[in-house]
Formats: sequence, structure tokens, C-alpha cells
Amino acid sequence: MGVEREEAITGIGPYGPPERPVEEAPSLWSLSGQIWAVVLMLIAFGILMIWSASVSTALRQGGVFGSVPVYPLKQMLYAVAGVGLILFFERFSYRFYLPLSKLILMGMIVALSLVWIPGIGVEINKARRWFGIGSFLLQPSEYAKVGWVIYLSTYLTRKKDRLDRILSGLLPSLLALGVLCLLLLMEPDFGSCAILTAVSFVLWTAGGVPWRHLFLFVPLAGAGLAALVIHSPYRLARLMAFLDPWTDPLDSGYNLIQSLIAVGSGGLWGKGLGSGQQKLFYLPEPFTDFIVAVMAEELGFIGLLFLIALVMFFFWRGLHVALKAVDDLGGLLALGMTFLIVFQAWFNIGVVLGLFPTKGLTCPFLSYGGSSLTANCIAVGILLNVARRASS
Repeated sequence: MGVEREEAITGIGPYGPPERPVEEAPSLWSLSGQIWAVVLMLIAFGILMIWSASVSTALRQGGVFGSVPVYPLKQMLYAVAGVGLILFFERFSYRFYLPLSKLILMGMIVALSLVWIPGIGVEINKARRWFGIGSFLLQPSEYAKVGWVIYLSTYLTRKKDRLDRILSGLLPSLLALGVLCLLLLMEPDFGSCAILTAVSFVLWTAGGVPWRHLFLFVPLAGAGLAALVIHSPYRLARLMAFLDPWTDPLDSGYNLIQSLIAVGSGGLWGKGLGSGQQKLFYLPEPFTDFIVAVMAEELGFIGLLFLIALVMFFFWRGLHVALKAVDDLGGLLALGMTFLIVFQAWFNIGVVLGLFPTKGLTCPFLSYGGSSLTANCIAVGILLNVARRASS
């Protein structure tokens, strides 16, 4: 791509405006420094809660190193890798995504398809969301969410003069989203599909797609959602359990009931770190999907409020980066990465509190998992790269 073409797309040259050099070492009180601080706090908080939530599971499975559960040790290694990824992507200019966006989209499709190849894909709990070798597992959907934000942001930047036309504006990106969602639903991973769709609506709106075009898509999305629920017994059971979990307390409503017991028994100050009881083989997935419930039981409403405050602070600073970005591409990337992380955090907390139907979505930076942590760190690195060039 020539310099003239890139200037036409981004509004500035490929290396940024000369009068605003890239900040080399953000201070603690700078925009980048604040984002760094809240992310590191969330990661450290997550490791602490994984240690507490995984003790009983580690003892049952023999997953201990000395007297320490192996899961927080692994999460520390993932955290080191995640911080390295943040540092790399913080310094990798986001404008280089423009010529790479189509390759990123194809890479997402290939990666999501690999889970169905015998010998590569791994099935866990009747879901094929992973591939890997031996004990090393990778969940491509976590990276696909970040890749989709990159692709859609670059697409909207390139097509900003055509977004008022359905065929050459909204439709191509809508079809690409449909392909990704189809692959995700086959795994099945309805939660990731919902997150991608929600973030897409935010980016379409911010990127300039007319509301009248988006309203045409709403009935189609609603019909598709209804069809998925009606024709999938386990999704319908989860929806009914969300409305009244006590109708089936030992099966479809079990997860939500145990989560609500954990949250309710924590009270204001909690039972104390490590003193929770619901993680003792009552609460399912205590250090992944329902780690917030363990936190609420042990640290109480104060601990839950602290987590929500960290998420909202990240949301506030991420929106500030998007508003102060020096070009359209940077603004869309910052907005997309911010909403990608915050939507998933809101959804996970909402599931724990019974505000949303139960889905297998982790809490960003808090839940155990290498793919989730490193993918979210990549998103933070891209956000910080935009922040380093953001206007004051």
C-alpha cells in the first residue's frame, strides 16, 4: 500500500504526525500508565483467586507442586507471556494491520476449523473448542475475537465512504461475521458468538453504518437466536433455568443455584480468603467460569465491588483512548478492544449474579486459562499502542 493511499484511509501518514512523537516510557499517571496499572492489578487479583479457588480441585486431581496448587503457578507463566505480548503489541504500530486484515480473517477461519480435524482438535465436556498437543491446549476462539476486532476496524476504515450502501458497506462484514459465528456455534460456543455480535454492533455504529441498515439486521438476528434456542434442548433448558433455576435444581438450574448460594453467603465482607465452601465440589468450574462467585463468597460484596470498579475504570480509560485517537482506525481499534474485554467481564459477572443465562465465558484476566489471558493481553497491547499516539 502506498503512503498516499494510507494517508487517505487513516487521515495521517504511516508513522504518525511528526509533531506528536510516540511516548517511549509512559509514567504511572499517564493514560497508558493507568491502563497498565489496572490490567496488572486484575492479573494479580486473578492469580490470588485462582490459588484459593483451585485448592480442592488440585488436591483431588493430584495437581499440586509441593503444597501449592499447580493452577496458579501455570497462570503466573501465562501472565509472564501475557505481559510480554502487551509489550510487543504496544510497540507494533496498529497501522500495519491495514494490509494484514484479510490474512487475519483467513487465519481465524482456518484456526476455528482445525478443532474438527481428528488428532488436532480436542473435545472437552462435549465441546470441541481446543486444539493442541499433549497437555498443551489452545482455544482459537479467544484469539479470533481479537482478530475480528482488527478485521472489522480496518474494514470500516477502508469502506468509510461506502457505508451508506448495504451491498458494498454492511453486507460483506456481516457475511464474514456470519461465517465466524457459524464455526463458533458448531463447537458449540454461543457465548463467543454473542460477544462478537455485540462488539460488531458497537463498531458498526461508531464506524458510520446507518442505523436504518442495522435495524434491518435486528429481526434476522432475533430470528436466528430464537431458532438456536428452540432447536437446541440444552440451550432451551439453560434459558428456562435462568428464568427459574429451582424448576430443575439438580441439572439445568444447578450451576446458577450454587453460584447464588456462594454470592449470598459472602455477605458484605465475605468469609475470608480461602474459607469459601462452595468451591468444595459444589460450584462447577470454580476457578474458570465461576471464579467471581468464589471471590464474592470469600471477599464479600466489597470484593465484588472492587472487581467492578477495576472493570469500569478500564472501560473509562479505554473509551478515553478511543475518543483521543489520532485517526479513525486507532479510534475503532481502541473502542473494539475496550468493549471486547468489558462486554465479556460484564457478561461473566452477570451470569454469576443470575442476570444472564449460564454460558461458558471466562472473566477476563481473572479466570484461569492461558488462551483467554494471552488473547486479552494482546487486546490490551493494541489499545496501549493507540494510547501512545493519542492526543492529549
